Amino acid sequence: MKFAIVGTGFVADYYMTTLANHPGLSLAGAWDRDAERLAAFCGFHGVSAYPDLDALLADPEVGLVANLTTPESHYEITLRALAAGKHVYCEKPLAMSFEQAQEVTEAARRAGLTLAAAPANALSTANAQVAAVLKEGRIGTPRLVYAAMEDGPVFRDKWASWRSRSGARWPGLHEFEVGCTLEHAGYALSWLVSLFGPVERLTAFAAVTFPDKGPGTGHIAMAPDFSVGCLEFRSGVVARLTSGLAAPRDRSLAIFADGGSLTVRDLWDERSAIHIEETGAPRPLLSRLATRLEAKLGAALPWKPPPGRRLRYPDGARRALPAYPSQIDFARGIAAQAAAIAEGTDPVFAGNLALHITEIALALNNARALPQPFILRSSF
Repeated sequence: MKFAIVGTGFVADYYMTTLANHPGLSLAGAWDRDAERLAAFCGFHGVSAYPDLDALLADPEVGLVANLTTPESHYEITLRALAAGKHVYCEKPLAMSFEQAQEVTEAARRAGLTLAAAPANALSTANAQVAAVLKEGRIGTPRLVYAAMEDGPVFRDKWASWRSRSGARWPGLHEFEVGCTLEHAGYALSWLVSLFGPVERLTAFAAVTFPDKGPGTGHIAMAPDFSVGCLEFRSGVVARLTSGLAAPRDRSLAIFADGGSLTVRDLWDERSAIHIEETGAPRPLLSRLATRLEAKLGAALPWKPPPGRRLRYPDGARRALPAYPSQIDFARGIAAQAAAIAEGTDPVFAGNLALHITEIALALNNARALPQPFILRSSF
């Protein structure tokens, strides 16, 4: 499958770093509305540059377009690519409104094309490990899930100096305008819906808790920098998801079931540490020692090991991944979509499932303007 990239900003380098993991993909070229940024990206990676978007879309060699533009451009670029007969892989969210996301999903269906959406972290080895444990019934029926997408107080860091491998600036101002929920909640939502199915309704709250994000930010309209939602799944599972830009970094997932629990340390890690606690099983030595020490001190320890024992991963080839903290195989989503197209099957995170994740993220981000609880209109 030959594909082309539209948008060569900060995230595009993550895709280029992980493209080597997927020899079945071939990059035909890239385009960006910023000519200087496009030249820097193509020069660094040795990629061909298209003179304009029309030329890219007219290239008969290109079967799929990776839409890596800014969120407010996703809708327009995706529609144009679909109209040109191209499959589309779109960065999150599909669009900035549910109606637009619904429109592009329907446009792909009518055209007989696939529209898949990022993020790709739920295609990880860690996700497959958790799914296998749940399928085996080792901890019984899942009941409650705690998920976090807390990125830490990045607005207090030196974010203006951050650069990607090819020199793209981290778009801090734009991230503050779009909001941490639309930027990050999808990393947790993709795991949640892949493991527990569709969400029927949610109750959420969102707010701008830190309106002053430092020098040079006072002129922008801030999107919510904190959201929390309680999601009720059709399967009966209840989940709490928080997203924020102030609390200490935490991208964990904890599943509590009838017969134990599973704890995933970092949803941004392809092979994250996973701990399993099975009811009735002997507790690990370190956990027992921590409990005894607390009893002796008469105080809670500031850190304790995760409950249970760490699961071992099967041996497998190591993948090329971005440097911490984004140890995700970004190109895996495009590769999975291309493989499904070749096989004549539906990509996993495409169509109605991609629309569903988008609707949940929008509902969390826009919670203050929506009735609560909010009933989801989409499903899969």
